[in-house]
Amino acid sequence: MKKTRIGFGFDVHQLADGKDFWLGGIKVEHHKGAVGHSDADVMIHAICDALLGAANLGDIGKHFPDTSSEFKNIDSKLLLKRVVELLTEKNFSIGNIDVTLCLQQPKIASYIPGMQTALAQVMNIPLEDISIKATTTEKLGYVGREEGVSCYAVALIERA
Repeated sequence: MKKTRIGFGFDVHQLADGKDFWLGGIKVEHHKGAVGHSDADVMIHAICDALLGAANLGDIGKHFPDTSSEFKNIDSKLLLKRVVELLTEKNFSIGNIDVTLCLQQPKIASYIPGMQTALAQVMNIPLEDISIKATTTEKLGYVGREEGVSCYAVALIERA
């Protein structure tokens, strides 16, 4: 009998001029980028937390603390790969991922296929199992003022 579990993830990063902007494992062209200990890929961080939560394995900070030099400027795809390995060790497989990115600028519709491809390769799941949506906050709050970016993720996993 398979056991199905869901997990929820959320992440937020400050935006700053002149930083690279990594979202969903790819570089997005913009004059601002996210600030963080790693490459600050808010989407991957939210997905990691959703997967870890579904498996009851804690959160991204537990596994990859921002106090560790090992993770300084690390490519977040490597963190996601490790999370997938942790799930595999616990006999979990990923059913699907659903993501909502909250970002005023830039518009990311043209980047979504590349994000899905990058994420599918890391998680070893089909493209159709990764949903990525984006919304603005209608110029309200830190997202609307372009001071930050946030992301919500839901993951479904199964254990045989």
